[in-house]
Amino acid sequence: MRQILHALALLCCLHTAHPFCPAQCTCVFHGRTDGAGTRSVLCNDADMSDIPVNVPVDTVKLRIEKTGIRRVPTEAFYYLVELRYLWITYNSITSVDTGSFYNLKVLHELRLDGNMISVFPWESLKEMAMLRTLDLHNNRLTSIPSEAIPYLVKITYLDLSSNKLATLPSNLMDIWPPFNGEPVTSNASQKVVLGLQDNPWFCDCKISKLIEISKMAVTPVVLMDLFLTCSGPENLAGVLFQGAELDNCVKPSVMTSATKITSSLGSNILLRCDATGYPTPTLYWTRSDGSLVDNTVQESPGDGVKWSIMSMHGILHKDAGNYSCKAKNDAGSAEATISLSVAGSMSTTISLLKINTGTNLTGQDLAYVTDTAISTSTTSMVLSRRQTTMAALPAKPKTTLSNGVQKGSLKPAKIRQGSGGQKFPSDEENKNRYASKSVKDLEIVEETSDSAVLLWTAEGLPKDSPLTVVYSPYGEDGEDDFKRTVETNAGSGKILLEELLPGIRYSVCLVAKGSAIGKDPCIDFYTLLEGGQNPFFIIISGIACVLVLPLIGLLLYKILALYCKGSEAAQDEEELEKESYVKFETITMKQRTMNSHPTELWARRPTHESERMLLCSRSSIDSQMTYKSDSSRSEYLC
Repeated sequence: MRQILHALALLCCLHTAHPFCPAQCTCVFHGRTDGAGTRSVLCNDADMSDIPVNVPVDTVKLRIEKTGIRRVPTEAFYYLVELRYLWITYNSITSVDTGSFYNLKVLHELRLDGNMISVFPWESLKEMAMLRTLDLHNNRLTSIPSEAIPYLVKITYLDLSSNKLATLPSNLMDIWPPFNGEPVTSNASQKVVLGLQDNPWFCDCKISKLIEISKMAVTPVVLMDLFLTCSGPENLAGVLFQGAELDNCVKPSVMTSATKITSSLGSNILLRCDATGYPTPTLYWTRSDGSLVDNTVQESPGDGVKWSIMSMHGILHKDAGNYSCKAKNDAGSAEATISLSVAGSMSTTISLLKINTGTNLTGQDLAYVTDTAISTSTTSMVLSRRQTTMAALPAKPKTTLSNGVQKGSLKPAKIRQGSGGQKFPSDEENKNRYASKSVKDLEIVEETSDSAVLLWTAEGLPKDSPLTVVYSPYGEDGEDDFKRTVETNAGSGKILLEELLPGIRYSVCLVAKGSAIGKDPCIDFYTLLEGGQNPFFIIISGIACVLVLPLIGLLLYKILALYCKGSEAAQDEEELEKESYVKFETITMKQRTMNSHPTELWARRPTHESERMLLCSRSSIDSQMTYKSDSSRSEYLC
């Protein structure tokens, strides 16, 4: 609704020869002899409580002073597209909406001094691209947020005096010389005027740059009042900025491990820098284009000290350039640069060999080799170790090439040694380089009738190092119809093998691209049958049955034999009992009587006839058995 009213007022004013002036305002047209001119409007009625909405649209300067207005609403000046000066001074304004200055694209000067504003909508300044003067003095501002800094870059006159500011963002001064990196000159257009007096400043590292500016003899930043005074801390209360010394405030200093580094292609490097300063500075790395580097590690062993390490793996030519380590704290910033150069070259050009019939050999017919150049009268081949794959040659008929080389007989070892059988230095270099890199611990888990999961562990290889998984039925490695390949990387550690046949033994190998990690690791496994049984387990089960059944029969035979033997022993015992009055297994000890002989030992056995006593005297030393009691000496039982 408000926009409709604005549009109607705009149309009314444009079609009226003599625009109306608000009843509580004074409109003045400053004409010239050529018929052109500007219009200014002054509204200073003490009874005015709202921003006027019927100001002529050709107004260039609007002054609203000494009124009872308390709030600047959204889009209050939307239709004043030619407004260059807006003064809303010495009113009772406490609130300014974020969209209050919408559509004021040519505004040069905004003054809101002499009000009661405690919070200012700094983001509203982005609507005023031409704004150069901002006057907020004599208000109730308590802080300037860091988010306001981007909107103050183009301001050349900023008056924040007579507020309640105790500090400023530590990076506010970085938008002006000399802290923004631009050289200090005497150019008047570079001058920035700051009004910061009459605020309760707390003098610490956050305003150390402001204190430093106040001590400069020549500076592009001009202070309206040079006699700024500290209100805190207690030891600096009442001290002028020009005489304030901040003991616990030290600018950062940065030192790198080297200034220039040259490293070979594909190698890994570490760049380190150390920084000191108080408060402890923060460190970050940037590239030549200013972008941040993420792969860094930082640590602070103590207050005021910090170091950072940037790691780079498998560097390429595109990684060459300058890397800056930047340190920053409330007192300032510093940086140091390391220049990285990458040595070495690689080529990915592959010339196809032509056979006598004129047909081209495909990449599947060649064993990819590294750092090797083979020159013949009709062929040339330069292959890179880092960007090609060592593939196994299929068993195919040999074909004689025009240069005398047989197709299908190009073995990797022969090619790597060159035509003269001599090893190239690059072979030994790459062998040493990748000596600690390996893929191991291959394991098949979760087999089914048509799939399986392969696990592995990669040591020393980058996570994004490419791997090729090659699998085929056992004994069919050379047949392309049965062989399957899957592309992955070393960091995944896991891949699903699909399109398998049930109940078949398979062989799977890992081929690492771009590195000489030695023999490619392989493993064999069986797929399950359609019913879910692995033939390997079926074979094991059959073998177990063959071995266990005879053992079970033998065990049963032993049990029966023992049972029969027990029955015969019982019969023999009964026969012996009839012929003898002694039952040996029932002999029991009996306490001796007072009249018995010391060497006598009585034994009693119950029988069906009568109770008889047996005396056993001491026998030979070989059959002695010790018997002790508290009141007798040792006795022997025969």
